[in-house]
Amino acid sequence: MDIKPGDSVIEFACGEGNMSRAFHEAGAKVTGADISPELIELAKKNSPAEIEYMVSPADDMSAIADKSYDKAAIVLALQNIEKDREVVAEMSRVIKDDGRIVIVLNHPCFRIPKQSSWGFAEDHSVQYRKIERYISDSRETIEMHPGDKTSETTVSFHHPLQHYFKAFDKAGLAVTRLEEWVSEKNSVGARADAENRARKEIPMFMALVLKKI
Repeated sequence: MDIKPGDSVIEFACGEGNMSRAFHEAGAKVTGADISPELIELAKKNSPAEIEYMVSPADDMSAIADKSYDKAAIVLALQNIEKDREVVAEMSRVIKDDGRIVIVLNHPCFRIPKQSSWGFAEDHSVQYRKIERYISDSRETIEMHPGDKTSETTVSFHHPLQHYFKAFDKAGLAVTRLEEWVSEKNSVGARADAENRARKEIPMFMALVLKKI
C-alpha cells in the first residue's frame, strides 16, 4: 500500500476490519466498508474509534464522493463478488487522480473453484497442480466448513486474467505491479520434498497494484 502518514484509505469488503486496522496503524485515515451489518459491528467493536466504518456493497459505493481517497484496497474478496467489474469501476471512481489501488485475490490461473486440485505422480515423485478449466467464467457454491452437517456456504467466482485486465482498462486503470504469492508452509512425511517444492513454485494468491491512467 505504501502508506504515508495522513493518507486517506478506503477498504472495500473490509469484513471484520483486520486490514483496516493495519492501515490505521501505518498512519492512514481509514474508512472500511462491507455489505454485512454484522461484520461491520464486529469491526467497530474491535477497532479504534478513529476508523470510520459503513455498510455498503462493494459494487455500489454511491455514498462516497468521487476522488475522495488517496488509496483503496480489496483483500481476498473480489473473487466472491458477482459484480466484480462494478467494484473495479467504483474503486477507480473514489480514488484521486494520482491514487493507488491494491487488489489481493486467489490466483486465477491456479486456484479455480472445484476445477483445480493437487495431484501426485508416484512414478516421478512429483506433486503437481491439476487445472481442469481456465478460460470459462464460473460460479461455485463452496462449503465454508467441509464435513460439518450444517456447514455454511459462500459463493466464489472464477474469471481468467483477461477478464480482470479488461475491467481495469475500462475503468481507466493500469497495473504497475504484480506479485504472485506462494505458501510458507512446510510439509512433513514421505512426500514432504515434493509438496514443499510444488508449494513454492505454484502460487495460490496474486497481488496487483493499479494507478489511474
